Amino acid sequence: MKPLPQISEAEYEVMKIVWKYAPISTNEITEKLLRTTSWSPKTIQTLIKRLVTKSALAYEKESRVFVYTPLVKENEYIGQESRSFLKRYFNGDITAMLSAYMENDKLSETELEQLRSLLSRHSPKGDNSYG
Repeated sequence: MKPLPQISEAEYEVMKIVWKYAPISTNEITEKLLRTTSWSPKTIQTLIKRLVTKSALAYEKESRVFVYTPLVKENEYIGQESRSFLKRYFNGDITAMLSAYMENDKLSETELEQLRSLLSRHSPKGDNSYG
């Protein structure tokens, strides 16, 4: 499988819009990002062009409008970034990552229950010994 492109934080903001609304035009992307950022339309167009160059986005010209679709799946990109983060900061140890998070941020009872449920669904032979 071909490695996914490296996407900057700003490019990721563009990708989130495209993932949610694709197929989507340049003007629609710009309109949505102007609501949540202080970027100029020219900056947004530059980010879109970079994503096309990186093969993260494809486009088709419909009349005089460019319409974009993602070439990278959101869940694949997030999975890659999660693995990279885990490897970089926790030497691949997910238990260390969760421990650090839990020590620094109090989890609500709902979040803890969601984690228990997730763990029980993925445990071998339904072993429910997570709390």
